[in-house]
Amino acid sequence: MKISIVGAGNVGATTAQIIVDKALANEVVLLDVVEGIPQGKALDISQSAAIQYSDTKIVGTNVYEPTSNSDIVVITAGLPRKPGMSRDDLMATNAKIVKEATENTVKFSPNAIIIIVSNPLDIMTYVAFVNSHLPRNKVIGMSGVLDTARFKAFICAELNVSIENINAIVLGGHGDSMVPLIRYTSVGGIPISDLIPKERVEALVDRTKNGGAEIVKHLKTGSAYYAPAASVVQMIDAIVNNRNRIMACCVYLNGEFGHNDICLGVPVKIGERGIVEIMNLNLTPDEKKAFDKSAEDVKNMLNTLKNMNEQEKKKS
Repeated sequence: MKISIVGAGNVGATTAQIIVDKALANEVVLLDVVEGIPQGKALDISQSAAIQYSDTKIVGTNVYEPTSNSDIVVITAGLPRKPGMSRDDLMATNAKIVKEATENTVKFSPNAIIIIVSNPLDIMTYVAFVNSHLPRNKVIGMSGVLDTARFKAFICAELNVSIENINAIVLGGHGDSMVPLIRYTSVGGIPISDLIPKERVEALVDRTKNGGAEIVKHLKTGSAYYAPAASVVQMIDAIVNNRNRIMACCVYLNGEFGHNDICLGVPVKIGERGIVEIMNLNLTPDEKKAFDKSAEDVKNMLNTLKNMNEQEKKKS
């Protein structure tokens, strides 16, 4: 098993570290455009592997050739938002980065399963899918896994119970309009509505929606990476070990949940082929309304990106 990670920032490097610790691959390749960064981090991780008794080999590189014939490629590359940069400008910039990374991935590893982590997640997953020309089971965005983990963590703290007792799922876009499904949330088989007052549940939902922003506010100079990396590794584990595990991921929809030509977080079964099955849910009218609103937000962003691309083509 060979896994390559494009982008050696905090999320990429932490993902590599966990993969090595868990020995989920024979070889890990850490790639970044900045010379020395992937090489130095790979060397550091390889030395930690000696302590963990992991035989996983890890190398750092600035070119794609060493990633050849990867089984899984994780794309974390992208720029953070800088002062004075609009969200649309950031989206356009990262779309170019993800497009290039995807094209190189397919060139050197045509059979790889691609996991997208770059933001805005739903849009970047769409960009990767369209430019990869791969079947949709092989391009997966990490979204609901992280959002669900945050929701579960907040419930765990609220009730002071084992995290193993909590079942939950968060659908929709990876943003403010994500949809934590209260009806499917339980603690030890007990519906959350029987354990937590409605207003507190709503507060936990709101905190989940702002989970990433809350961390950015604390850090001031960065964003979350431990939980995102752990979320990616959970997906990798499901693929490597063919677990057929059900989790919420961002995938290309072709009529599921009433939407077409869009990438959104929905429940999927993940195994060695990537997405084994998209699990359809019978949403209530209120749940469907919230999901459709989330889809509309993502479609608006996608249309903005398409318009920006058209304008750029006209200029050239």
